[in-house]
Amino acid sequence: MLGVLLARLSDHRGLSPGDLSRLAEVTEAEVQEVRDGAEPSSSLLLRLAPALGWHDVDLFAFAGIPVPDELTPLDARAGSWVASLINQARCLPSEHVDELRQRARSLPQRPRTRPFPPPHPWEQNEPSFGAALVRMLAYRNLGWTSAAKCLLCLTGLGLAGATIGGIGRGVKELSPDLLARFATVLGIPVGDLAAVTGIAPPENPPPAHPAAADLAGLIWDVRRLTSEQVRHLRDETEALQSD
Repeated sequence: MLGVLLARLSDHRGLSPGDLSRLAEVTEAEVQEVRDGAEPSSSLLLRLAPALGWHDVDLFAFAGIPVPDELTPLDARAGSWVASLINQARCLPSEHVDELRQRARSLPQRPRTRPFPPPHPWEQNEPSFGAALVRMLAYRNLGWTSAAKCLLCLTGLGLAGATIGGIGRGVKELSPDLLARFATVLGIPVGDLAAVTGIAPPENPPPAHPAAADLAGLIWDVRRLTSEQVRHLRDETEALQSD
């Protein structure tokens, strides 16, 4: 999967293996080996991600390689508060969303008290683009239900959490419209996802919240916070609406 992503995304960006190797400060041979299907090391992925303009965990998700503990969400229990935070934040003026993101990034990093849970047996899907996208959501601390709620908040599409799971298992088709909506929540250009999946973007882009980019950024900003910290942010956001 990563070899496909690397080749397609590099081509989409107009980057040759040599160009990418220089940006990532690795050898061209290492880049070519991954393009040819070799399993990359974690250190190589960490160098390739910023060169491609992607989050490191997204490359891990596509590669199907376990994400290092220091990159996984800090507190899985916080996931249930993320959608509630986004639901409150979407009602704020854009300048307040930016302030909220700064506030989230300023919070202290708490020590991990429990490991981030591995996928459940029914979540260990066959390699597919849908499975990779659902893993990308999971590493943003979004389970199926939370992801569905964020899709509703950011794109107006109402889906059941089980439908998100169906996309991950390959029993629900990943249509151009769904690809674009996933891109909105993940904060990734739809052109990038279209390039790596081979699914053409929709001719008419689906609607998105005016502050969708910042709200997707907020989802990313809080992924390393505790449940208590995210809940407090949600409460602060709710209070801002009544000011």
